[in-house]
Amino acid sequence: MQTFLRRLGTFLLGFLCGFDRLRFRGSKRQLCYPNGIVGFLQHRGIAFRDFKPYALDVTESLFQAIEPPAKQAGIYRYLNSNHLSPEETALAIAAEHGKTQGLVAVLGRVEPCQTIEFRRDASGWWTPYLKSGAKCLHYYHYYLDPDFGLRYTRMQSWFPFTMHQGINGRDWLARQMTKAGLGYVQKENCFTWVEDFEAAQRLLDQQLTTAWPALLENWAVQSNPLEKTFLGKPVSYYWTVQEGEYATDLVFRTPEDLQRLYPAWIHQAYALLQSGNLLRYLNYRLRADGRPRANDTIDLKTTVKEFMEGTCVRHRVQGNLLKMYNKMGNVLRVETMLTDVTHFKVFRRTEGEEGVQRYLRLRKGVADLHRRAEVSQGINERYIGALATVEEKKPLGEVAAGLGKRQRWKGRSVRALNPLSESDVALLEAVNRGEFMLHGLRNQDVRRLLFADPAAEDPAEEKRRSAQVTRWLRLLRAHGLLAKIPKTHRYQVTEKGRTTINALLAARRANTKQLLEAA
Repeated sequence: MQTFLRRLGTFLLGFLCGFDRLRFRGSKRQLCYPNGIVGFLQHRGIAFRDFKPYALDVTESLFQAIEPPAKQAGIYRYLNSNHLSPEETALAIAAEHGKTQGLVAVLGRVEPCQTIEFRRDASGWWTPYLKSGAKCLHYYHYYLDPDFGLRYTRMQSWFPFTMHQGINGRDWLARQMTKAGLGYVQKENCFTWVEDFEAAQRLLDQQLTTAWPALLENWAVQSNPLEKTFLGKPVSYYWTVQEGEYATDLVFRTPEDLQRLYPAWIHQAYALLQSGNLLRYLNYRLRADGRPRANDTIDLKTTVKEFMEGTCVRHRVQGNLLKMYNKMGNVLRVETMLTDVTHFKVFRRTEGEEGVQRYLRLRKGVADLHRRAEVSQGINERYIGALATVEEKKPLGEVAAGLGKRQRWKGRSVRALNPLSESDVALLEAVNRGEFMLHGLRNQDVRRLLFADPAAEDPAEEKRRSAQVTRWLRLLRAHGLLAKIPKTHRYQVTEKGRTTINALLAARRANTKQLLEAA
């Protein structure tokens, strides 16, 4: 991000980093697996054979508590098609009744779900099982919240009564800024101008301090008046983040500046960003050659699509999404949505245990939402950092000027670089890898990448290789492509180095026709 701001900051009004769309999933965990439902029924003295009549009675009680009051208020609609948008229908109902706050619509629609059922086996014993692909009625409640904007709940009307809740972080921010007296211009779910971007960012950061379990439980009770009583004894929800879009918005001063730069970024994102770099941006651990580890099968797909709002570059990696698109003329948005978080780590205690904290798997639960934001922001920044190297008005010959000449470095003569030499190209590709963008690289990192057998057992050979890499690093420092990080043994590619290396590598990958067209 800092590289982008140094190079292109003069074109920007400011930037905002925070969650856009958030969808939470509430699961009554005791009711979501066979042994749990067995214990639930036994505790309440309900025979397994009577589960279905009992479940029908519970669903009927929900029906009576939700539908008649909504129909009486004129805000209930049954949606008989999946092509009807619940949000658009809810806003139409709100406009029809002139509602600007509170509950504005209650919608019903039959949708797929996972349910619990009991089946009688050959021995006559009733056995619970999870049934996927079933369908049941779902209730949507839409609210115009004075603090959060438009939000909704979606509740399954059959066991295990799974609930989803959705909000929009940018609508939430708009109401925060209104209360704080900050001026802004909002178009759809982004801001094309903000009076004070730093103050707005502080408000976005405050969103991460929300006490989510209590807030979501309160909203669940608001949508289901029988939440505390319809199962006899309350069964609380466990809240997870089903979808969390974390967006970094770069707001340009004029649409013309973004329109001039964006085509080159599309080309960079689609054609030049190698799959290995994309995987590193998303924190995947790879082998030295940039390929996934032997036990990992990673599905990666990049697409470019044109929409009314602009052009979207979408990278899908294992169900996770990394997107870039231009919005509302002057907003560049880079957005990460994590659905598979199994390879991310967080420093925490084991759930249900007291003791020393350690690095454990990132949970989908709302307890780790702040860490999810940090991970997503890191992904966005690495991606934006790669874009920062694209904008270069100088011809390639001028960018690479001086590389073909000997240089003086601390009183010693250093050879020229040859961009057509396989060994020099391998060196440039090694130091330019995405994994080194944030924390820099070390001598041993380069050895691991450039030698076929990085784990040489001969100490003398290892020493020789280390000395060779030291000379290579000195070569890059002499040409201004690499700089040492003070008080460390790490090196960072300079701004000049990032521009020069990317330009040279792009030229090597371009075919003759593309080069002639550029000329």
